[in-house]
Amino acid sequence: MSEENVWTIEELVSLTKEVQTSTVNYRGKDFTFQFCELEEQEEPKLKFLPEDIPEDERAEWATEVGTERILLMIDKANKKNPDSATLTGESWKSLPATLRYLVTAEVLQVETSAKENFITG
Repeated sequence: MSEENVWTIEELVSLTKEVQTSTVNYRGKDFTFQFCELEEQEEPKLKFLPEDIPEDERAEWATEVGTERILLMIDKANKKNPDSATLTGESWKSLPATLRYLVTAEVLQVETSAKENFITG
C-alpha cells in the first residue's frame, strides 16, 4: 500500500479539529453540508442496552444513537464555521427522511474510508 493511501495519526487527529464539507445529490440537485469528527468525550452517552430486548427495539436504539451522533458532528462544525452552516438540528427534523438517510450514509462512508486507510502496527 502506498504511503499516500495510509493515514497518519496527525491527519486523523486533525479531523476532530477541521470542518469537513460533503455533498449529496437529492432529486437531481446537490445539497452541501458540513460536519466535524468527534473526539471520544464528545460522543453521545450511550445508555445500557439489555441483550434480551427485541430486535426492532435494538434497531430503533441504534437509529437514535446514530442520529444523535450525526447531529453532534454537524453542530460541532456549525460552531466552528457558522457562516457555512446549511444544516442544523432544528432543520434536520423537517428534512425529508430520504435526504437525512443520504447525509447519514455520506458521513458514515467518510468514516469507513478513514478506518480502511488507518493501519496500526
